[in-house]
Amino acid sequence: MAGIDAARGLALLGMMATHLLPTFEANAALTPTWVGLTFSGRAAALFAVLAGIGLALSTGKQQPLDGPALTAARRGIAMRALVIAVVGLALGGLDVNIAVILVHYAVLFLCILPFIGLRLKALCGWAAGWILLSPLLAFLLRPWLMAADPPLQLNHNPGWEDFTTSGQLLGDLFLTGYYPVFLWISYLLVGLVIGRLALTAAIVPVLLLLGGTAVAAFSKVLGTAAMEQWGGRAALQEILTDPSYPLDSLLQVNLAGVRQEGSWWWLAGSAPHSGTTLDLLHTSGVAAAVVGLCLLVGRLGQWLALDLLLPLRGPGAMTLTLYTAHVCVVASFHLKPLPVGWTEDGMYFAHAALAVMIGMVFVILKWRGPLEWLGHAANQVGRHQPARIR
Repeated sequence: MAGIDAARGLALLGMMATHLLPTFEANAALTPTWVGLTFSGRAAALFAVLAGIGLALSTGKQQPLDGPALTAARRGIAMRALVIAVVGLALGGLDVNIAVILVHYAVLFLCILPFIGLRLKALCGWAAGWILLSPLLAFLLRPWLMAADPPLQLNHNPGWEDFTTSGQLLGDLFLTGYYPVFLWISYLLVGLVIGRLALTAAIVPVLLLLGGTAVAAFSKVLGTAAMEQWGGRAALQEILTDPSYPLDSLLQVNLAGVRQEGSWWWLAGSAPHSGTTLDLLHTSGVAAAVVGLCLLVGRLGQWLALDLLLPLRGPGAMTLTLYTAHVCVVASFHLKPLPVGWTEDGMYFAHAALAVMIGMVFVILKWRGPLEWLGHAANQVGRHQPARIR
């Protein structure tokens, strides 16, 4: 678990970076920054893939549960998802310029329940099929949802009040929002595949690192070629409804705010948050490579008798608590000037350093984070199987 927690900590720090540091330069061309080029799309995807890995590890590892044990595990996951959803809906009431992932994350947990009992071969088939076909179905369905009056999209984080407009809420959660669940099921399926592997075997982390890197590189090269060499970007620039956004920069950092309709070329790229097959492949490959690297570093630390992963696995063991605290702090500064002497870089360093230090303290003392404790308790309640009376 140390390597998995470390990868989760890295995902948390990456998401914090995209929240606090600019992903575009403040110029007319919206030149991508190193933060946008490095973390945008990848950190959140890593977070989702790790959710699938965690579910696999808690439901039998290489041998998935079955029968009453599987039913109890599904109840526990559903109860944990309820806790995450409540936290996410509460954060949805904050005035903050962050796309909060928690409600979508909770819905993903519920949507993945039918796949929890599948074995590795079946999971590989489902993951491959979902990555290939879900972008096409989403591309066909999104224009229909956006053509509704009003469009089935929230344009803000889901909150309690959105239950009064259930059509918009469901449309946003599954297809039109920042983290479309229908597409992101791909990440949890990939995570289940990874979690069903023999992660303790010496060769598996190496295969994850090398295979993930190869898939990520291939999909990014292919997507870039489709846009830049085969005419994709030029064709899309002609139909872009808002030409004030430089498509070149958006394709490198974040395509979430662009209406992807009117041309099949939208399906050919690998831009972050585009939800195409190549985007899903690239970000899944990056996630697999990061997990493999963290597992290898963990083994190196065991060989050296040093806990090399402690600064990452500390915050990774309590991401729900730290993510929630991070969003609340960012909300407290929303539309307000930074304190005198503070910069965006300094603000990020403070968030990251506090997350690392708090996480390390909790791991050393073997404590659960407050929200992790609540989620664990909910999971245990859901898994409880009353003794049969004979």
